[in-house]
Amino acid sequence: MSGDIDDKPQPLIEHLIELRSRLIWALGSFFVAFIVCFYFAKPLFNMLVVPYRWAVSWAGLDPTKAELIYTAPQEFFFTQVKVAAFGAMVIAFPVIASQIYKFVAPGLYKNERAAFLPFLVASPLLFLLGASLVYFFFTPMVMWFFLAMQQSPGEGEVAISLLPKVSEYLSLIMTLVFSFGLVFQLPVITTLLARVGILESQWLADKRKYFIVVAFVVAAVLTPPDPLSQIGLALPTILLYEVAIYAARLVEKSRAKSADGTALAEASSVDET
Repeated sequence: MSGDIDDKPQPLIEHLIELRSRLIWALGSFFVAFIVCFYFAKPLFNMLVVPYRWAVSWAGLDPTKAELIYTAPQEFFFTQVKVAAFGAMVIAFPVIASQIYKFVAPGLYKNERAAFLPFLVASPLLFLLGASLVYFFFTPMVMWFFLAMQQSPGEGEVAISLLPKVSEYLSLIMTLVFSFGLVFQLPVITTLLARVGILESQWLADKRKYFIVVAFVVAAVLTPPDPLSQIGLALPTILLYEVAIYAARLVEKSRAKSADGTALAEASSVDET
């Protein structure tokens, strides 16, 4: 079995040199992406504001009059820094993930590498799927909910209008993106744990009712205090939990087939002798 490992054992100093090299590549890619994203910070922020424009239109207001404000001189600058860091992490993630894999891969067997690679591809795709759901659906829905609470001036009533701050809007959309992106990693995590034998599909199925409660509690903590975003995060989480159970069962079936094949091969070799 040791022949499956390509690299020979290396002393600690060589591992540290390798780690330094991978860190330089990862941090360098993030820094370059950060500089580029900071240069285009305003267009990127305007792209993030598009769901807010949709929400303004859904609320029956004039989308051209949608505006955000900042109340501190440095607020919009630091908002642009956060936008640049957010964009840099998204752009540099493939490089960072590849550097992590290249550092870990020499210590894995060939079959372990083959099992690990699909998850390396599936993880960012699922994260982008969750982020797309936030961008195209949940952020407009949440902002529409808040816009609907505005009050028009009338007899005995004053005008109450929503004027979101740039930092608070960015914080909202980043919280939703990271929350949904992490939740969409659930099938990947459970499948990996099932592959190494830590979790079983039957155990996951038995704990379903507890997970539903946990899903709503976590959604209440991670999302803004409105029912739309909380339910919107909890329901996909529960659905992904069912997908995780199905994926764990597939892993168990695959493991059982490979075990049966190994047993048949050993039995046939015994018969031949």
